[in-house]
Amino acid sequence: MNSKENPWQTKESKEVYNNPWIRVVENKVINPKGGDGIYGVVHFKNVAIAIIPIDSDGYTYLVGQYRYTMNSYEWEVPMGGGLKENSNLESAKRELLEETGIVAENWQIILNSQVSNSVSDEVSVSYVATGLNYKKAMPEETEQLIIKKVKVEEAINMALEGEIRDLISIASLLKLKIMLENNLILYK
Repeated sequence: MNSKENPWQTKESKEVYNNPWIRVVENKVINPKGGDGIYGVVHFKNVAIAIIPIDSDGYTYLVGQYRYTMNSYEWEVPMGGGLKENSNLESAKRELLEETGIVAENWQIILNSQVSNSVSDEVSVSYVATGLNYKKAMPEETEQLIIKKVKVEEAINMALEGEIRDLISIASLLKLKIMLENNLILYK
């Protein structure tokens, strides 16, 4: 068998939950060894969009908020959901303005990722935004945000030291670190 072929067989699928953001499906399957089993999949209706805005002095902006699912206060890069039928870049511009009040002239994709591909189909796109201008933030009613301005290096260290625990933020900041070390991003 070719290792790139799908070894799973789906016998039956049943939707067990649906809301405006996710849909949960339980599948009756035949697993790769030929046994019967189940496989639950969380289907995301949005693309996760993350942005690392960097100003001309080498500062970025983090967003602090209480995360209901984790029952804890967390620091993250600005991010949100973009409808799959919309442009990821337009969603990124909307999220950055909404959460921080920042409008950026320059955008560069730094990361495309599968967030948790063993249980969900969520994908994310991360950008670096430069050429910043400042307006008024417009958070959604579900967001109570604090904006923190830090040097890019400090944000990267926060990810390395566990002060930032959101996986998309960590992956984005570490990818940024590698790109900066290899002169693949210029923000001055």
